[in-house]
Amino acid sequence: MTEAEAPQRPGPQEELEFRTHLEEPIRFSVRYGEDRRLPGRPGVLARQVTLSTGWQALQFRLPLSAQGDPRAYGMLEREVSAAVALERRYGAEKFGEVFTRVIGFDLDCAEPFVLYRTPGGTSLAECRDRLGGDEQQHIIAQLALAVRLLSEVELVHRAIAPDTVRWDGTHVRLCEPYAALRTGESREVFGAAPWASPEQRAGRGAADTRDDLWSVARLGYYLLSGHPDRGEGTPEDLGDYRRLAALEQSGLFATEAAARPSPVELMRLLHVPDPLATSVGTADPLSSGRAEYDAQLARKREVSRASGQGEGPSRTTYGTQAGSYDGPRNPYDVVPPKRSLRDRFFGGGDPDPTPPPPPVAPEPLPPPTRGRMCPHCLVPVEYDERLLVTIDAKGNRIPLDLSGEHRPGHREDALRKAYHLCPHAGKGEEAHELPVPYLTNGEPLSIALVGSSSVGKTHLLAAMLGEVELGGLEPYGLKCLPLNPEAHRTYLRERVQSLQQGRQLGRTGQQTFARFADGLLVSARGTLPRPVVFFDLAGEDLAQDGEVARFLMGVDAFVFVLDPLRALRMPSLDPVREQNGLPRRDLGDEAFTTVLNRIPRQNGGLVGAPATIAVNKSDLVRFEPAVDRWLGRALPRRLDREALRAESRDAYAFLAHHASPAWLKPFDDCARCTLHFVAATGGEAKGDRFPHGARSRRVLAPLLSIFAMCGLLPEAEPSEGRA
Repeated sequence: MTEAEAPQRPGPQEELEFRTHLEEPIRFSVRYGEDRRLPGRPGVLARQVTLSTGWQALQFRLPLSAQGDPRAYGMLEREVSAAVALERRYGAEKFGEVFTRVIGFDLDCAEPFVLYRTPGGTSLAECRDRLGGDEQQHIIAQLALAVRLLSEVELVHRAIAPDTVRWDGTHVRLCEPYAALRTGESREVFGAAPWASPEQRAGRGAADTRDDLWSVARLGYYLLSGHPDRGEGTPEDLGDYRRLAALEQSGLFATEAAARPSPVELMRLLHVPDPLATSVGTADPLSSGRAEYDAQLARKREVSRASGQGEGPSRTTYGTQAGSYDGPRNPYDVVPPKRSLRDRFFGGGDPDPTPPPPPVAPEPLPPPTRGRMCPHCLVPVEYDERLLVTIDAKGNRIPLDLSGEHRPGHREDALRKAYHLCPHAGKGEEAHELPVPYLTNGEPLSIALVGSSSVGKTHLLAAMLGEVELGGLEPYGLKCLPLNPEAHRTYLRERVQSLQQGRQLGRTGQQTFARFADGLLVSARGTLPRPVVFFDLAGEDLAQDGEVARFLMGVDAFVFVLDPLRALRMPSLDPVREQNGLPRRDLGDEAFTTVLNRIPRQNGGLVGAPATIAVNKSDLVRFEPAVDRWLGRALPRRLDREALRAESRDAYAFLAHHASPAWLKPFDDCARCTLHFVAATGGEAKGDRFPHGARSRRVLAPLLSIFAMCGLLPEAEPSEGRA
């Protein structure tokens, strides 16, 4: 808020239901004041709310008229996430009064909103002329404290200015965190000189706690000098103000964040005690889970060593059938592409042990003479031009004869869209075919999504491929083309576009034969493209040990999709469980168990194929600190092994604390398994639609992890450390 609320005549009494910062449902009779718009918060309306208890509150809501802007909801959700994180961490502490305190929120109603306590005091812009020297120093000290508290929860406020900071004679109070970012996220353009740092105004680099310290420095100068500076560096007359000497010496006025002190260093210079240095704090409920994760990881490495899976210092062999490849034991290492066991069986000879030269753009290659493993029947298929077909709109297979086609461009285009019949379908089995590019490019990679019905596999795959279509893999050095253009267009139209338009996708039907849902050709830095195919079978098919699931024997990698509604012992999820008719299960996901029991094991008893556990629908628990730490952030623009390990560790600890051990069976059984918090839709559907659109979060994280473990990502920068 920029000004004190003017007295308003309350409207008629209405009912208002919302959730507290602990996600407890609560209902009040309320009276609303008049709506008003606020500077710096486009689309959001503010109004005073009088609760039936007489408690005064402020409501910020997103009206229907503003919901055409896809960023508007995301900004409100980010604000609520920051406000809840601050309330959970500091709500019981006296020094928590430096923040505007959240009362509750509802992000799923027709007009999402957040409620705050009405802040007391007067903005610094209004009361500056009435402040004495001691008060000015006290304000500067409390602003430094506020930034210190924000840094502890990895937040950058970004809106610290004379009209957004209040003073009540005892406390400063920062305004609502409507502009907050997570530390390390890309800076977004926000604010104006002199209060916002040059980096923030330009949207350059990553958000840093010291961005807020720039604002503190400018406010300190403003309070003592009586006027703002230009915001371009150290004010020329700074030496005239003795009380700012400590700030000048600290480097606080530096134009680059890296040259400014940390909040702790600034507090020491100002002789301000750090309450976080002396407070005991509450025990971390996830600490034992993190220790268990470390122990399990060590156990699996020891099993791999004891079973003779690679006696070298850092490498071993994983996988079976199409899933064989050479890679490091550590699941957070990036694996350079290597020849697989299948390459050796069908191509002959061992790979050259000397390092290969830097990759160059590949020349067009003729179809390989050796076979590619059919992912359906698990038998090698030799390329035979007599088995080429096209498929018409009715699904009919039409033979394709290219014997008379001698124009290279036309021939290449025809092969790009053609299919190759698999000659191994037995009597009574459904005939099937492979896209020709599957047989004429690099080593294929098949990925299966595993989970019971309604866990969100179909939505997750559609969200993943939607991000890929938008160029989400390009920052990691990967280029993607459709494996078959027509099939890919159909998938985009029927799945991806429907989801992006806010429609709930229908459940995957049971099949008599496992076909992959879509495929890509993925290449890295000029290397030969590798076919990547995705299997999305109905949960009923995966949970049955039948012939439909036979293809699992040759799958290269697995994404185990975990549903919090089934897994987590959290009372806040009970209303959603009841609404969806999904009881909690302590025995884990039966599809997980069936699949893990079917796929081959190494000598040490571990599954060799790389795997991830994707905690889908994480938006249902997005305000839990361990979840919020990751789901509230965008993915880094390059693979970060340390962050990958930290997220896996947090997700494991979260599941170990809130779910039975059965839900962690994929991690226990797979030699290499990472864990990720993801959200395919970002909210619950109402009827057959998502009322605020589908808002996917971090859905590429499991895919990038698998790509890294399977050698599809380019080699990491030399400066990156090993996990």
